Amino acid sequence: MSGLTTHILDLTHGTPAENVKIKLFRFDDELETKKRLLQTTITNQHGRVDQPLLDEHEIVPGKYELVFYIGDYFLRKGLELDEPVFLDKVVVRFGISQPNSHYHIPLLISPWGYQVYRGS
Repeated sequence: MSGLTTHILDLTHGTPAENVKIKLFRFDDELETKKRLLQTTITNQHGRVDQPLLDEHEIVPGKYELVFYIGDYFLRKGLELDEPVFLDKVVVRFGISQPNSHYHIPLLISPWGYQVYRGS
C-alpha cells in the first residue's frame, strides 16, 4: 500500500490529538519558494485523518510540507499558556522519493516540544 498518512499524539494528556488542523503543501520548485496547497484536513478522535493525505494515485516524488496547528489545539484544551503560544504551528518538510512506498509521519506534541519521524 502506498500513500501518505499521519497521526498526532498529545504527550501532555496522554491521548490522541483530536481536531487539529493540518495543511499539506507540495513545493513546485527546487529552491522551495513556491508551494501549492494540496489539502486541509482535521484529525479525528484517534488523532488521525479519515482519508490518506495522498493516496496511491496522488503520491509523486517531490518535496512536501505538513503544517500542524498545535497552538490552537492546546489553547482549546484549556492549558494556561502565554500568548502567543511557544509552539503555534509545527512545520515538517520532507521528501518523497519512492511513490510506491507508504509514508507515515507521526507527530508527538506538547506545548513545549515535539518529535516527528517516518513511521510505518
